Amino acid sequence: MDERYDSYCAADPLFYDSLGSAVAQPTFAPARRPLPAGWRRESLDDWLIHAPDGERLPQQGWKVHVSATLANADRVLDTVWDYCIPRGLSFKFLRGPRTLLLRNSKYAARAASGKFVTVYPRDDAELELVCKELDELLTGEDGPYVLSDLRYAAGPVYVRYGGFAARYCHSPDGQVVPAVEDDTGTLVPDRRDPVFHLPSWVTLPDFLAPHLAARNATSTDEVPYRIDKVIHFSNGGGLYVGRDSRTDTRLVFKEARPHAGLDADGTDAVTRLAREAAVLRQLADLPQVPRVHDEFALGDHRFLALEFIEGRPLNKVLVDRYPLIDADATDDDRAAYAGWALDVHRQVDEIVRAIHSRGLVYGDLHLFNIMIRPDDQVALVDFEVAAPVDGHRRPGLRNQGFA
Repeated sequence: MDERYDSYCAADPLFYDSLGSAVAQPTFAPARRPLPAGWRRESLDDWLIHAPDGERLPQQGWKVHVSATLANADRVLDTVWDYCIPRGLSFKFLRGPRTLLLRNSKYAARAASGKFVTVYPRDDAELELVCKELDELLTGEDGPYVLSDLRYAAGPVYVRYGGFAARYCHSPDGQVVPAVEDDTGTLVPDRRDPVFHLPSWVTLPDFLAPHLAARNATSTDEVPYRIDKVIHFSNGGGLYVGRDSRTDTRLVFKEARPHAGLDADGTDAVTRLAREAAVLRQLADLPQVPRVHDEFALGDHRFLALEFIEGRPLNKVLVDRYPLIDADATDDDRAAYAGWALDVHRQVDEIVRAIHSRGLVYGDLHLFNIMIRPDDQVALVDFEVAAPVDGHRRPGLRNQGFA
């Protein structure tokens, strides 16, 4: 069961539904292409499945995923269609642009992000040929990295071992999950983690070994920083606490994945990170705003190293200090809280006015982005949707409860 309720709010402005329902949605042009004789088309959730009549695939095996952006999706899909149909290869693809945007949005499931087309080779020999030929056909095409898969070469082609048929089992915590059969014939969870995983009983085909080695070659040793703690992950990248190895300065690192973490306008995490760095440099004279320490790349990912703000977000401090949940609170306690709350409000108002005076809109003011330092001084964090006031429009990414 998909418990991400937000993904069911996009199909209709009034009704809670799946994008794979009967509600009319724009589709990619190839979805309207006529099928040749002997082929069938089926709809399943967000996917349109295409397969030769009578095709019997193995129940599990290596599958090929192709990623794409909103800009090149029709072109990539045309290429895959023209490749698969004459070769009798079963394939499926996301039905339309809105579905692709949601699959690659900032808070989409990281393990499923990037998967635009799935091709089902019938054996390892066909797998190798499909990877090689599709990679050649799609050279130069962009697409988000499929975190659950192994990337083939440097293009938008990825592979993963998993189930073809819809089989299920119970996970260790009792959830019903997709399954594959292990070497004893037992159904076990088909792991779909946001990292490439090879089942213990499966041998990696020899032709994939160089690509696995290339994947493992990227290391944090390439930069003078170390990661000490993960704050959280999103589909756009991670947020970490670490240090500069040269000076031992404590820092926050914001990671951005290209073509992933899309907002409602289709802007990716890398673009937003660059904008945030530019805005923070424009606000560098404000002590309530984190300083930019560095910008750097690691593999295809971009990073922004920021001053570490010592403190806690306002929503947590508010709960600790709120006097009306304490039966023993006195009038003095309530008066002290009121004075503190008014002072926090004054500080936030002053910071926002200072940002406006520099021709910028903050755009993401809510309790989680207001940090309270140990001395009760306020700082603001997370400037990824801040922008110049001239030509400003409503941000494509925002906290719904405060927008």
